[in-house]
Amino acid sequence: MKILIAEDDTTSRLLFSATLRKLGHTVTAVEDGRKAWEAWRQNDYSLLISDWMMPHVDGLQLCRMVRAEPTLQYTYIILLTAMDSKGSYLEGMDAGADDFITKPLDEEHLAARLRVAERILGLHKRLHIEATHDRLTGVWNRAAIVDNLQRSLQRAAQENFPLGVIIADLDHFKRINDTLGHAAGDTVLQEAACRMQGALRPDDNMGRYGGEEFLITTSGSGGSQTMALAESIRRAVSLTPVISEAGEIPITVSLGVAMSDGKRKDAGRLIAAADEALYRAKKAGRNRVEYFGGRL
Repeated sequence: MKILIAEDDTTSRLLFSATLRKLGHTVTAVEDGRKAWEAWRQNDYSLLISDWMMPHVDGLQLCRMVRAEPTLQYTYIILLTAMDSKGSYLEGMDAGADDFITKPLDEEHLAARLRVAERILGLHKRLHIEATHDRLTGVWNRAAIVDNLQRSLQRAAQENFPLGVIIADLDHFKRINDTLGHAAGDTVLQEAACRMQGALRPDDNMGRYGGEEFLITTSGSGGSQTMALAESIRRAVSLTPVISEAGEIPITVSLGVAMSDGKRKDAGRLIAAADEALYRAKKAGRNRVEYFGGRL
């Protein structure tokens, strides 16, 4: 696991770090809650082990800060404490802690608590995937991709960078379902999603928006770059027919593109603009990309 340690006592911090590395984990260790908060916001950590009593930001405050932050990955939190009263444990649980380890360190006890953490994190990951991904295509589902877009818009407004939205709609998909059957339609959706994902860059995100529509979000790219990405997606989808039990099925896709200037935070308006551009692409003959050039 990737573990973050917040411990103001140098000896304890070094001991915990050495023990965790010996157990096969990747460790980042800092000396107070404020530095732990900064490190946690910059990287994904499966586990946070935090001392209860620390300067600047203590363990309880750090727990509350982590739990208040919207994130797709759950961080399991273990508090280090010498306290043993029921009230203290309840206070820690209320703040968002998952477990406790008392000091001084017992290596066997630590290893046992880590096994519990790994089981809980594994279960959480499976439930998270089921809740956020489309079962047929494996990409984000509608709720997850829209939530991702909203959070990206908020970050873009804070950091002042552009953000683009692409809506892709498979052409004549109803005809495929009606003439070749839903099994063939499912195969087309799966293969189209795979081809679109293959055209994306590492920081792009894609979700199934509904039916045969997919929503793609980009960050840090201008309008011309986002249009070029949409054109790459169009070519990737239509390059070869889809092979199915019903035979070879030629497919194409129409795409609408809209851009945020990094100042607006309304995901709904940006999606509506991309949808309007998509409508123009459909009306102009399909298998093409159109750009929304109006004001949002």
